Amino acid sequence: MTLGVAPATRVATHCPYCALQCGQWVDGRGDVDGRQFPTNRGGLCQKGWTSGSLLAHPERLTTPLMRAARSEPLQPVGWDGALGHVARRLRELQAEHGPDAVAVFGAGGLTNEKAYLLGKFARVALGTSQIDYNGRFCMSSAAAAGNRAFGVDRGLPFPVTDLDEAEVVLLAGANVAETMPPLMGHLTNARLVVVDPRRTPTAERALASGGLHLQPVPGTDLVLALGMLHAAVVDGHVDGDYLAGRTTGFDDVWRIAQQWWPERAERVCGVPAADMRTVVGWLAGASRRYVLTARGAEQHAHGVDTVTSWINLALALGLPGRPGSGFGTVTGQGNGQGGREHGQKSDQLPGYRSISDPAARAHVAGVWGVDPDSLPGPGRSATELLAGLGRRDGPKALLVFGSNVLVSAPHTNAVAERLAALDLLVVADVLPGETAMAADVVLPVAQWAEEEGTMTNLEGRVLRRRRALRPPDGVRTDLEVIAGLADRLGVAGFPADPRAVFDELRAASAGGIADYSGITYDRLDAGEALHWPCPAPDHPGTPRLFTDRFAHPDGRARMVPVDHTPSAELPDAEHPLRATTGRVLVHYQSGAQTRRVAELAGIVPEAFVEVHPDTAARAGLADGDWARVVSRRGTAQARVRCVPSLRPDTVFLPFHFGAEQAANRVTNPALDPVSRMPEFKVCAVRLEPA
Repeated sequence: MTLGVAPATRVATHCPYCALQCGQWVDGRGDVDGRQFPTNRGGLCQKGWTSGSLLAHPERLTTPLMRAARSEPLQPVGWDGALGHVARRLRELQAEHGPDAVAVFGAGGLTNEKAYLLGKFARVALGTSQIDYNGRFCMSSAAAAGNRAFGVDRGLPFPVTDLDEAEVVLLAGANVAETMPPLMGHLTNARLVVVDPRRTPTAERALASGGLHLQPVPGTDLVLALGMLHAAVVDGHVDGDYLAGRTTGFDDVWRIAQQWWPERAERVCGVPAADMRTVVGWLAGASRRYVLTARGAEQHAHGVDTVTSWINLALALGLPGRPGSGFGTVTGQGNGQGGREHGQKSDQLPGYRSISDPAARAHVAGVWGVDPDSLPGPGRSATELLAGLGRRDGPKALLVFGSNVLVSAPHTNAVAERLAALDLLVVADVLPGETAMAADVVLPVAQWAEEEGTMTNLEGRVLRRRRALRPPDGVRTDLEVIAGLADRLGVAGFPADPRAVFDELRAASAGGIADYSGITYDRLDAGEALHWPCPAPDHPGTPRLFTDRFAHPDGRARMVPVDHTPSAELPDAEHPLRATTGRVLVHYQSGAQTRRVAELAGIVPEAFVEVHPDTAARAGLADGDWARVVSRRGTAQARVRCVPSLRPDTVFLPFHFGAEQAANRVTNPALDPVSRMPEFKVCAVRLEPA
């Protein structure tokens, strides 16, 4: 590796993993240390401490790879040959099948600059509507619920440090002790309530704090929230003045909630009615209280409504927009917030603008120097995009940046079939993940400590990613790859310099919901804490939203009536169990990075399935056995872990493993009608000895 700076020089940057974006020091050797920053206060989790080991990993991709045919192995080629081949094939396929013959798939881990330029590349250089990203698997339900309730989607509309003084915090579907451990340092003074089918480490912390673990049947969180709202009304805990002054729609919400008295809700969700009333009393009796949701509430075919039900409860109690209280969603991916604001989502343009809005199209087209009518309309969502690959009316080529869909997408057996049906699969990646190794062309790109850019963390705070060392010889940044392809396609206007891209992003976002126009590299480098919206160079940013009004024209939050809808797939005699998926402490997302870190892989080296001991015994399994987890779509193999605290009707699989151990071989691609989020959290399965 060619070092970019003297080894003794340390550069201030941020962790490559979750949306806390913990502060890090990285030196010219790639050594990592914790850095004082509000989200982590100098500490890091195991993933953060070991992140530097990937910078010089022996499996690092350092030269483009290409295969002559699907039956042939990948072979090293030069950059000119690789990019020239890709550009030529893209033009040939579009000439034969039209602009939408080419699709683009991005990621919530890309910098703001990459997300922006990728969206521009799809719509201007390629003219395709077929672009989406893996954030559709992560935050889309929370985003849709936040937009319709508050008029804006920002994960936490307040700084993380506001949680330090919280008295009560309800975490719905959030296992932050494993997914973002430094966040637990902000919850030490709070009584925690955790809603999760599993007794997770976060649930254990809740019990230790004098709180509760509410353990619903997977897919029934909405019923639990309705039961709690009913209790809030009947027990006199609703904040009538707040509802009258700051919200609309309560009467319609109550018409449904009044049918879900806690005892009825208990029969469906399994949580004791007494616990519902207790938690509502805690939230109502505290002066500093928060309701936070995460993937457990969101990754459902009714995820938008489930998040909405928790928002309705928070509004009824008067939490959002009050000092010391609030509602938020815990963003997952490193740039999960910024990644969905700047145009790599199928229905959005930069600044969180709708691609269907004529005024938004005109503004962005003006920045790009193109005719608004030349911009394609909204395309397919991620799951639908993948399902259409290689079909008669679907894309014939796919460009993937920063995503490992052969592990992360639902029903991965079907995804593998669709990728194999493509005429061209191009993957830009750092390491040889499962999707990269299935590609026709692999483009090696830089990692977080080797590039400049910005990220937006779960608080809506824009952060500087700084280069500590140069990438290995032969490796290019994603921006250089995009610019190189645009150049070979004969399209100008694609700079590779991140500062230039960010300045263009600022102009494109100006006046939008997520307005970055007042944020500059110079202000960030000077140490300013800038949360969007920040509409002018002298604007201080907006760390706390909703203090005076919500983002709807009338300034009021919308309470939206929602009712229980069963999961898209229910157990039956052949598949009697509910499977749910999630993360574990030492791994991240598809595991393409963390499975290659010896220290982490040694702790959790293989997939496992958590099972109640009685459930395991009925399937002829014991602790430590290999099991087959079988759904209507496929089979995943996993090592049995008997967990007495697990619900007997539920099994849990981590989704960090590939091939036969991939949890998403069994998951259901049923989609939320609003967010198009797949139902990762519930599917019907059976267990068999492997």
